[in-house]
Amino acid sequence: PRRAAVAACGGLACVLLLVGLVLVIGLPAIVKEQVAKNVRIQPNTFFFNLWKEIPIPFYFSIYFFEVLNPDDVLAGMKPAVQQRGPYVYRETREKTNIMFHENGTVSFLEYRRFYFQPGMSNGTEEDYVLIPNLLVLGAAVMLEDLRAPLLVAVSTAFSVFKQKAFLNRTVGEILWGYEDPIVTFLNTIKPGLLPFGDKFGLLVGFNDSNLGLFTVNTGVDDISKTHLVDTWNGLKKVSYWRSDQCNQINGTYGEMWPPFRTPSVPLEFYSPDACRSISLHYRESAVFKGIPIYRYVAPNTLFANGTVYPPNEGFCPCRQSGIQNMSSCRLNVPMFLSQPHFLNADPELLETVDGLHPSEEKHGAFLEMHPLTGIPLNVSIKLQLSLYIKRVPYITQTGRINPVVLPILWFEERGVVNEDLRSQFYTDLVLIPAVLGYVQYCVLGLGGLLLITTAFLWLRRKRDIEAKTPQTVDPQNNAPWDPDTAPLLKKDLNPDIHKDD
Repeated sequence: PRRAAVAACGGLACVLLLVGLVLVIGLPAIVKEQVAKNVRIQPNTFFFNLWKEIPIPFYFSIYFFEVLNPDDVLAGMKPAVQQRGPYVYRETREKTNIMFHENGTVSFLEYRRFYFQPGMSNGTEEDYVLIPNLLVLGAAVMLEDLRAPLLVAVSTAFSVFKQKAFLNRTVGEILWGYEDPIVTFLNTIKPGLLPFGDKFGLLVGFNDSNLGLFTVNTGVDDISKTHLVDTWNGLKKVSYWRSDQCNQINGTYGEMWPPFRTPSVPLEFYSPDACRSISLHYRESAVFKGIPIYRYVAPNTLFANGTVYPPNEGFCPCRQSGIQNMSSCRLNVPMFLSQPHFLNADPELLETVDGLHPSEEKHGAFLEMHPLTGIPLNVSIKLQLSLYIKRVPYITQTGRINPVVLPILWFEERGVVNEDLRSQFYTDLVLIPAVLGYVQYCVLGLGGLLLITTAFLWLRRKRDIEAKTPQTVDPQNNAPWDPDTAPLLKKDLNPDIHKDD
């Protein structure tokens, strides 16, 4: 019975050790295979429905820079601004016109819709805000190369239409548009100058619109290319900028990335709003509501000029570092893109405008992603729009304005995974693998313990057998004598046996 028990214990130990080793070696591969299977863009799957209509609630928050001293600015003094807001909108995204292709890509249009959230806002869409009049100050810079008689005509038209350098309108009008006959007049002077009919607004045409036709890799043929952009509006690269590098369409469309991320690889995406590809860099590993994440942030060189960061030379003509000239992709309007409050920009920009207080904590962009799946869980993208204004001869409305890049607004696009999705995510991708991880080591530990027990029982059984084996005493030295080890030619010492020899 004891021998059978030792054999059974040893057999069970070997089985447990084998199972434990299989789990240690095979579990990561199994998890990786399941992740790869689920993050691919394939119809009639749970992930496809998440991809088609993202359930993560996005909020679009807008902060205005109200000009406090418009008369002083016209007299050539430094502008002073005060931040107003936020004015918060719930943003929904839905992909339509989805078409799969034989080369492992899928095309789609994604429509965005915005709904004002009074309870989350510091004000209403009926609030009045005083900001630069883009139809005057922006158009003046755009038209400054016209001949003097035409500039005089433009200035006269501004007077006839009662246009001033600064306007005081409601938040809703500034963002979503208002009708103004001056728009028709400016399009008569320079056709296509403002292609919005008789309506003008900073975000006119933005609501219920799409960002163009994206064609992206599904990951079916190569999991490492999942979500990477193949073309945008049929283009492999854009033509807004002065170098091939700056015109490249890199990364994804900005919502999801390929799985199995490593810290050494930047997070890239193409933004039609910014007319360029943007790269975020790894900052640190952390935990977001129980889920391990990589945190990526905007590098200091994101909007640096070509002098500070030579690869950005293609985005020029440049002014101070930290702001990007958007005129080449925004109807030649002298608009500049930057981080809010000129964060990480040339200090000179802060010296030319009072009321700006950049803070990495408040104004820095970041993205927190689950590296195993490439799915963002917590996102905050923050950008600022500014207008370059100055005195333009013959256009009297510009007064004696000193050249300055004047902030108009900054916005934050924020998305955080909801609790239901986070809970499912945590269970499937954190809790279950963790439990299996503990199980594999418990199995290995139990197998090792049984192996040690088997060895102990075997040694004990051997000792017991040796203790029970009978032994013969050697008469010559009174010591135990083992017949199996006695010399073969040694004469038998028993006189009774060899009595007749």
